[in-house]
Amino acid sequence: MSSTTISAPHDAPDAGPGGLRQLVADWSSDQKAFHVAWGKAMMWIFLLSDTFIFGCFLTSYMTVRTSTTVTWPNPSHVFALNVGGSEVPLILIAIMTFVLITSSGTMAMAVNCAYRRDRVNAAALMIVTAGFGEMFVAMQAFEWSKLILEGVRPWGNPMGAAQFGSSFFMITGFHGLHVSAGVIYLIVIAIRLLRGHYDRTGNYQIVEIVGLYWHFVDLVWVFIFAFFYLW
Repeated sequence: MSSTTISAPHDAPDAGPGGLRQLVADWSSDQKAFHVAWGKAMMWIFLLSDTFIFGCFLTSYMTVRTSTTVTWPNPSHVFALNVGGSEVPLILIAIMTFVLITSSGTMAMAVNCAYRRDRVNAAALMIVTAGFGEMFVAMQAFEWSKLILEGVRPWGNPMGAAQFGSSFFMITGFHGLHVSAGVIYLIVIAIRLLRGHYDRTGNYQIVEIVGLYWHFVDLVWVFIFAFFYLW
């Protein structure tokens, strides 16, 4: 009696360690094909996901504002400050915007210094950028405390539509959380730069990765400023 032997096809996937090595090799091939470092690629993916979140927040805000039948508070009045006995509309918001945009310039200078392997100036400019970020968060905390004292809450608002409070605290709070995280991120990388941590590898690309995050935070604020404060 003859026996028939059925051999496994050669193209069957390998589930063992060899298959894992092949998967790693495929991912490495993709990296080499697109010439993008893993850190930078992962930051871009994170920023893309964050774009969807902020986009949902701003879209929800615009939907609520256009659909509510209750009067929406006038931002020029709500965010005005009393200077010299007269109300100046949006003065604090304008200063906050100026500070954040200026910080984007110092961050770009830090990246330029990192490319030239000037770690001292790169770290110094990153610390200056973090200082601008701290100023922004401090002014935002003042803005929050002012509105809370005036009775604005996430669930209510004595100046008009109740949704104003929830939209304001949700959008600006989420952005402020990103700025606070960015300040910590900047300080940590600046300290590592000063200690010569990246001199061992000669790779200062981490500064550019931090810069991507910080520029994203600045760009998001421009949209918040336009849609929430100017509209």
